[in-house]
Amino acid sequence: MTPWHLAPEAFDTADATGLRRDYYDEVASRYWRRPATAAEVDLGLGGDGAELLAPPTGRFVVGRVDGAPAACGGVLMLDPERAEVTRVYLRPAFRGTGGAGLLLARLEEEARRLGACRAVLNTRLDLVEARALYVRHGYREIPAYRTGPYVEVCYGKELGPGEG
Repeated sequence: MTPWHLAPEAFDTADATGLRRDYYDEVASRYWRRPATAAEVDLGLGGDGAELLAPPTGRFVVGRVDGAPAACGGVLMLDPERAEVTRVYLRPAFRGTGGAGLLLARLEEEARRLGACRAVLNTRLDLVEARALYVRHGYREIPAYRTGPYVEVCYGKELGPGEG
């Protein structure tokens, strides 16, 4: 198994920003069925609320393999009991290494530390790999907890006691 190191990090460090750009580029390109332009990625990241992914409202996590930034994700407290899992992304070279499951576990741990007892998330139907990942790790489809053009399916999971 690839040695992963996952830790909280500010959303606006160079590595975190690079990962967020890659995340947005991939999901936007898949949605539009064409490569997103740099200007479109900039527009998408502008005002995306990433600044809330810091205590006490959230947390951003970066995963590294041998020091190289490989993955990211965030949790955002929606209320005192629910944390939204968001911006879950692994660079393609690191997929299939077990990192996605480790990242989800770390995000759930951070959510518990912030006081959450339930994790929720939303995604699109075309992101089949993400949907399979969430189900594989205990997330179940739930009624929509938010609306928006990219909210096509929602998932939730009760967070049991953890190390947090």
